[in-house]
Amino acid sequence: MRFITTKALAILLCSGVSQVALAQEAASAPQSTADNGDIIVTAQRRSQSMLSVPLAISALGGETLQNKGISNSAALATAVPNLQVSSPYGSTQPNFSLRGISVANEYNSNQASPVGVYIDDVYIAARTSHGMGLFDLDRVEVLRGPQGTLFGRNTTGGAINFITRAPKLSGTNGYAEVGYGNFNTFKAQAAIETTMVEDELGIRVAGNYEKGDGMLRNVAPGGRDSNSVDTAQGRVYLRMKPGNGPLDIKIRAYAGRDRGAQAAIHGLTGPNTPGQGFFDINENDVGENRTDAWGVAANVALELSPTVTLTSITSYDGGKQNLQQAADGSPLNVLNINWRSNFRQFSEEARLNYEGERLKLVGGGFYGWDRTITDNRFNIGSALAPGVDGGFFQHYRQTRRSYAAFLQGDYDLTDKLVLTLGARYTWDKAKYGDAYAYLFAGPFGSAGTPLASTVPCAGVAGTCAYDPAARYAIDGSNKALTGRAALSYTFDGGTLVYASYSRGYRSGAFNGGGYTSSVGITYIDPERVNAYEMGVKGRFLDNKLTLSAAGFYYDYSNQQVQDTRPGPVSFLVNAPKSQVYGGEVEASLRPIDGLVINLSGGYLHATYKDLTLQNTDLSGNDLPFAPRWTGTAGFDWTIFDTGSDSLTFSPTVNYFSRQYFSPFNGTDAVGTAQNNAELQQKGYAKVNATLAWAHGPFQLRGWINNAFNRKTYSYGLDLRGAGFPYNFLVPAMPRTFGVTGRFSF
Repeated sequence: MRFITTKALAILLCSGVSQVALAQEAASAPQSTADNGDIIVTAQRRSQSMLSVPLAISALGGETLQNKGISNSAALATAVPNLQVSSPYGSTQPNFSLRGISVANEYNSNQASPVGVYIDDVYIAARTSHGMGLFDLDRVEVLRGPQGTLFGRNTTGGAINFITRAPKLSGTNGYAEVGYGNFNTFKAQAAIETTMVEDELGIRVAGNYEKGDGMLRNVAPGGRDSNSVDTAQGRVYLRMKPGNGPLDIKIRAYAGRDRGAQAAIHGLTGPNTPGQGFFDINENDVGENRTDAWGVAANVALELSPTVTLTSITSYDGGKQNLQQAADGSPLNVLNINWRSNFRQFSEEARLNYEGERLKLVGGGFYGWDRTITDNRFNIGSALAPGVDGGFFQHYRQTRRSYAAFLQGDYDLTDKLVLTLGARYTWDKAKYGDAYAYLFAGPFGSAGTPLASTVPCAGVAGTCAYDPAARYAIDGSNKALTGRAALSYTFDGGTLVYASYSRGYRSGAFNGGGYTSSVGITYIDPERVNAYEMGVKGRFLDNKLTLSAAGFYYDYSNQQVQDTRPGPVSFLVNAPKSQVYGGEVEASLRPIDGLVINLSGGYLHATYKDLTLQNTDLSGNDLPFAPRWTGTAGFDWTIFDTGSDSLTFSPTVNYFSRQYFSPFNGTDAVGTAQNNAELQQKGYAKVNATLAWAHGPFQLRGWINNAFNRKTYSYGLDLRGAGFPYNFLVPAMPRTFGVTGRFSF
């Protein structure tokens, strides 16, 4: 175990955070709150006031998401310190980075996110399904730091739990809203809940729809604008509590689809091209992001006694992606990719909760299975010779199984001092099979004629004779012991201080990017994190100030990153050692009635201690998507409130310092044509705002995001190292604005 350095210890003692929840009561269905107004969360698999949980946690309620203009998971970075969200596919398949831990430069759909994503405590394996629209939520809980005990699976960076609104088994309620914004964007959302038998049987139905034109103009003649929106989602939630007794059954089913145009690409052409602005593209073949997701889950809780509850959570989910991506950013046919994958997963978790006078226990078992079937096609202009097009086709089937047993207990050493101990043992098994890939000849848009097998093939692409029956397969497995130990102390005034140690684990992985040679398709080692954290949270100044702060130090090993070598052959490799430390702090102040001031900030130092890619030493470089400084400042000002009418103004400014998109940072590999200095975004600030008028059950809200139209990139990828004469950059969204009307009952 590495000793904490003096500098890191200073950060631990002096820095900020667990995020104070900014959530407020939603007009139609308030999120769970205690009698004193504290937000109730289930971060430790039981209901607790957020200010009493010795974890760095953020909780955002439905109204907060609405006021901040957060309509999909990709926008959460504007509300959670040290969280970044990026993707080469727009809002599809977002890459979450918490405190610098992310998938780095890995973009293949078969990889598990190191930030576990959950819907109502159900782990969602497919990253494509993480880009969901947010609607009819009770709250979103973001847990920073390894969650290697109670959440467990692939949570080296943390966990995000989207908690939907369940029927309350009392009365009827709901809402309906419609909105219109620039780019001819129409939005509609509604929910209705009814109780068939008071306290025993209820159902809630919710839906979400959004359709809009492309947000980045295409200057290519006849070209389609990019980043259009066309999404629809629905959810049905049935709850049964027979005889209002000890049995509580919740069954939730959902389905959704997305048909928007692909994310904009700056590649061969960009904002420095005459006639093309930053929010323009010049692309002859803009593709479509076609994704589908669906699932059903049953949460069955049985109160065996006043102190013991048995809970079973069973789920089956599926989905698919068909992303047609013009990846050259030009009116030429240079690179066009069709990313296609089909996903299935099943999970079962059974746990017992014990609530004694001094001892509280949560323990149980978990089983998860997921499968990915992938068929990708890479069309490359002049791939075989000048003017002779071709490319690669890739197919594989990946299955993963995970078994785990876990136990965590909180013991009151005194009435103020609590000891937390937890452990989880995990067995992971994975198979990569039915794999083949080949080099083909043929124009863009055609199936192509196979020329040579590349998987299986240990040589340079094109050197192995085509064999339609050839297949490649490998297995992998890991075992890991993870856990948590913490001490927390609550002062008489309610202030909580805590210190903790946690170990996180992300299972080994196959290289989904290996299609030019089977040499690069291996099963690499799992990631591990040893995390140390100290924090404080509480209310001050006669409860006018809510403050939360924490500092952390991570010993991070074996981050899984891509390494493209001459051939070109893509390898998935481990970065042996990284060091991460920093902190967050957030405050919510009510200086006068009708005014709430929200401030937050994060500092992050995330660097590789040992890393070599493409025979280039990158030790000392920053981890990707890990800006040193982040900050948010805003307020909610109720300009007037007559009892029947109110007007509230809520502006927010978000700041992010420079971040790199690649482990190379600004370093170019020796002997290549790389220009990695392009793969970064310098520091910037963006302003969002809403103005909401409420009259009884009616609300009219005007909103604007990126008010000053800041020009920024959200993702970048090195393609020069792969032999293309450009890098791949994804511009973030331009200014958007609109108005929304809502009726609640």
